[in-house]
Amino acid sequence: MSIFVDTGLFVAFENSADPRHEAARRLLRAVASGRFGNAFTSDFIMDEAVTLALARTRRTEIAVNVGSLILGTGPLGRIAGLAYVSPRVFLRSWSRFGRLAARGLSFTDCTSLELMRTMGIAEIASFDGDFDGLAVRREADD
Repeated sequence: MSIFVDTGLFVAFENSADPRHEAARRLLRAVASGRFGNAFTSDFIMDEAVTLALARTRRTEIAVNVGSLILGTGPLGRIAGLAYVSPRVFLRSWSRFGRLAARGLSFTDCTSLELMRTMGIAEIASFDGDFDGLAVRREADD
């Protein structure tokens, strides 16, 4: 059993002004404890999360904290392994994006889905309802 961790959890965890801050803290702690098995995220998620944190808060320290959280040097230690989008996954994600963009998924979302498929991961920890029907989504720690 494994779980993939999406952008919004990392950003909300570090941004106390985010309406989902407490939910993100609970869920990421559950992920870090191993409750959902091995956890993974990606280089594309790190890019998106650090950029989103800076854009939303305009605070460099929050963006840096998000990056540290993902890299395992934050307050929870190593939460998730970091998977890298290979050229093959990149091209398959592009094809998936062509099929799913109208549904609201971003290219980064498609890289996550393709990595999950490649790695045999069925669950995603995410606040993004666009994943519904494509993966088993955890947005709460219950």
